[in-house]
Amino acid sequence: MLDDDQGVEAVEQLGSSTVGRVLFVADDDTSIKVSRQTRERLARLAADRQTTLKDVVEKLAAAAPTAAELAERERRARAVLAEHFSVEVTDVELAASARLREIIAGRKTAA
Repeated sequence: MLDDDQGVEAVEQLGSSTVGRVLFVADDDTSIKVSRQTRERLARLAADRQTTLKDVVEKLAAAAPTAAELAERERRARAVLAEHFSVEVTDVELAASARLREIIAGRKTAA
């Protein structure tokens, strides 16, 4: 196993490309399989942002809420509406607003 300094030296000796090579993986790192198209897009995003592909993936993952986080956000929003505005949002109203957001989002992507 290479320590961090040896890994950096090995990358420098190989050049900037490590395509097809894995030098070492830290204990908290893992590999994911994505299509070539996705990998290339992530690499372009990383280059545009002057960061690493790992950082791009971590930021994307951190920015996307889980189902549990969305449910908690909904619960808190309903509580605020009820407490401060005396508005009780029903499940039917919530479903209708979700459909409206989907329609609006569809129009934005079609434009």
